[in-house]
Amino acid sequence: MPQTIAFTKGHGTGNDFVIVPDPDGALDLSDDQVAVLCDRRFGIGGDGILRVVRAGSIDDGADAAASGVEWFMDYRNADGSQAEMCGNGVRVFVRYLVDVGWAEVDAAPLRIGTRAGVKTVTRSDLGFEVDLGTWRVEADDVLVRTRGGGAPRPGVGIDVGNPHVVVALPDDRELEGLDLAAQPQLHPEPPAGANIEFVVPADPLVHEGVGRIRMRVFERGVGETLSCGTGVAAAALAVRHWAGSAAPDRWSVDVPGGTLGVRMPEVGAERHVLLSGPATLVYSGEVTLA
Repeated sequence: MPQTIAFTKGHGTGNDFVIVPDPDGALDLSDDQVAVLCDRRFGIGGDGILRVVRAGSIDDGADAAASGVEWFMDYRNADGSQAEMCGNGVRVFVRYLVDVGWAEVDAAPLRIGTRAGVKTVTRSDLGFEVDLGTWRVEADDVLVRTRGGGAPRPGVGIDVGNPHVVVALPDDRELEGLDLAAQPQLHPEPPAGANIEFVVPADPLVHEGVGRIRMRVFERGVGETLSCGTGVAAAALAVRHWAGSAAPDRWSVDVPGGTLGVRMPEVGAERHVLLSGPATLVYSGEVTLA
């Protein structure tokens, strides 16, 4: 029997999502249903779905619930596959919680459960800032081949709770000329796949203590998107890694959908990567699931 559900459309620098409120975990969306909802011609359209569910009402949220976290972001890619984390998505998720009155972020940081662990979100000058935690730079390069792009290029693996491969390009012309309508090929292919970022440094790279880069991204399970929050963080971390010890800990990253901020402060005894940027809710409605 068809089922009608409420939804809200939102985006973070053009990385757009279908937000589905399901506080008690009553919905069981199939991969096909997610894919149809995200379809830009036959559905609502989006790079993924954010299901808003209490941590205690979803198996993946058990650890978060045990630590006192109320809300869990059940993120699904546009093809229906589960993803560990989404940096733009978690800011949009928090914007939704605040706007509907289910959570507060001004009095104290808001903790959100994800498959990559609990993430802390605060207000920022750009909108919201999420602490993505620590990161890992993989030891071995990955070769990345794009359609019509000639010889494969080396990329560095960066894990920020989900996997990324970052490739440096020499100039804007090559960045703009990339054909990302087809999925780039990785060798060796990471076990869980990876999001792939292509970056160009600004000239000069650092201005007033802030590093500056441009980026395009191909997201696994989605395709090219206007923005990818964790990809922005991974790109800044990769360029910082290549630049060496003198590189700054604050970055401004331009993506087709806008500009995001990244910083790498010390938190306790560890260095974390934090992502900041806008989060916008566009409209709300109802949709009937086949």
